Amino acid sequence: MGKTFIRYLALSLVGLLLATAGWTWLSLNWTYSDGERAGYVQKFSHKGWLCKTWEGEIALVTMPGAIPEKFEFTVRDDDVARKINALAGHRVVMSYQQHKFIPVSCFGATEYFVDDVRATEEPGNEAVLPASPAPALNR
Repeated sequence: MGKTFIRYLALSLVGLLLATAGWTWLSLNWTYSDGERAGYVQKFSHKGWLCKTWEGEIALVTMPGAIPEKFEFTVRDDDVARKINALAGHRVVMSYQQHKFIPVSCFGATEYFVDDVRATEEPGNEAVLPASPAPALNR
């Protein structure tokens, strides 16, 4: 009975490890949603005790004077992190994928993973064309 119990315990442990590995793989490779968010990067840092990830926050400003909403995100790609650092101070558009139910925070502190970033024109900086002169009245 002792050998049977140890064998059962070992198989249970292996099964639990395989199930956890499978769940982690599925949650990181299956995208729940994706989209884009635009705003100004407020915070961006390389965090973690053991597993270092880039964690950030952008302020989503809908109109001047409005209270900004915050969007927290994770970046796993160092090239994307370099682009975000290079665009500091500019309005950016971030493409992201949402991965739900990731079992450990070693892969990132949020469920939103940014995979691309680009600069965009700031609202209100559009080119303004001069008004055309009023036609002269012939009298």
